[in-house]
Formats: sequence, structure tokens, C-alpha cells
Amino acid sequence: MFRRMTDDQLDLIFKALADSTRRRIIDRLSQQPAQSLFEVCAASVSDTGVALSRQTVSQHLAVLEKAGLIETTWEGRTKAHSLTVTEDHIQAAAWLTKYITTGDE
Repeated sequence: MFRRMTDDQLDLIFKALADSTRRRIIDRLSQQPAQSLFEVCAASVSDTGVALSRQTVSQHLAVLEKAGLIETTWEGRTKAHSLTVTEDHIQAAAWLTKYITTGDE
């Protein structure tokens, strides 16, 4: 049984997932973990053809980290970003299931 998530926790997760750039970052990190800021920036260009500044990508990574969707570690002098999906994230995704209708109404 899952513990009840607070509204603040749900807000952070849904805010993080509300942006298509952050969802693309999550997709990329799921395929290749432990990416540096430079690698995430380069992936943005190769995925969409649009270059994002380091500051913009850093801000997106900060939102994802605050929501607990990614974790950062240091590999030498480089900060590496990896996807981290927890039970809380599964619970947040499942939160919407209580609103599923059967179509009989």
C-alpha cells in the first residue's frame, strides 16, 4: 500500500512533467544515465534541432531534481545527472487512475 503523497509533492512532480523539454530530458536520461550538463545540452540540439543555453538546461535539471526525478553525482569534476524513479513517482502517476470512468455513465 502506498503512503498518501502531500499536495506539495504531487505539485513538484506534475510541474516537472508539465514541460516537454523536461520530458525529453527524462527520456534521454532513461536511455543513457550519468550525463553531464554538456551532454544534455548537446542531446537537445540533436533531438530537436534547437540549441538550449546551459542556463536553461540547468534550470530544467533543477526542477527535475527538486521533484526527485533525477539525481546528481560527481564524477571527478563533472556533475552527472541520472533518472531516478521511486515509488512516489509511480504513486503520482497512479493518482489519476482514481478518475478513470468506465464509459457507462
